[in-house]
Amino acid sequence: MSNNTLPIGIFDSGVGGLTVYRALHDRLPNEHFIYLGDTARVPYGTKSLATVERYAIENSQFLASRGIKMLVVACNTASAVALPAIRKKVGLDVAGVIGPGGRKAVEITREKERPKIGVIATEATVASRAYLDAVKRASDDAARVFQAGCPLFVPLAEEGWTHEAETVSIAAKYLVDMKIFAPDALVLGCTHYPILREVIQNAIGEDVKLVDSGEATAEEVERLLIDKGLANPNAVSGERQLCDDLDHFYVTDAADRFARVAERFLGTTPSKLEAIEVFGKDELHAR
Repeated sequence: MSNNTLPIGIFDSGVGGLTVYRALHDRLPNEHFIYLGDTARVPYGTKSLATVERYAIENSQFLASRGIKMLVVACNTASAVALPAIRKKVGLDVAGVIGPGGRKAVEITREKERPKIGVIATEATVASRAYLDAVKRASDDAARVFQAGCPLFVPLAEEGWTHEAETVSIAAKYLVDMKIFAPDALVLGCTHYPILREVIQNAIGEDVKLVDSGEATAEEVERLLIDKGLANPNAVSGERQLCDDLDHFYVTDAADRFARVAERFLGTTPSKLEAIEVFGKDELHAR
């Protein structure tokens, strides 16, 4: 198998990265994917930086052992702290979700002399300042950035509570200060948040442009594949379906729950879903 036809690896601390998988799948219909959800060790946001880095490297090495041509780190926490270490260990092109999200926000507000960009994320990602730094770098420090933590959005998305009155109320409370800031663009800085896109848009106002970091990452992965000569030239016959048998999904725990949440996020369940085990010093092994 040539490098061009190898799959792209994706990992997340759990199920949120499925929105990144969907964005990649939709943008790159010729590509195949291997997804790892580290559901046994989620959440990463409460772990030390050293532990997150170790988990991220283990996940990356597992996917590399499956034969991939590129790696997408679909976990915001791991993207914030572990990309250099991952690149050093796996020797592959690696894309995170934070840089693309920050750059996209700057791109779509370029006409503003000093754009205002909001970021909503988990408390751990907000505390890392990774999105703030990404936006500042992309805008040459011209953009004003305001961040807000929205931790309850994660369980609401996983429960599929996308239009309930409670969700609307929570979104309104979380975004009170953000509305006062009045951003030109708002980065959805957690992979779960696109599931709540409509309620977030309604809460922040229709004039604010929402930036899905997963979609921004898919755009950058497409460019990287072309630049590196790694794009798969073989068109898939027929229309690709999400979670079809060309894509392989692994989880480290709770496969049944992962399948249920996948159906909420994607409208279907993975055709190939396999549980792997965590042994010893958290090394991953296929059963």
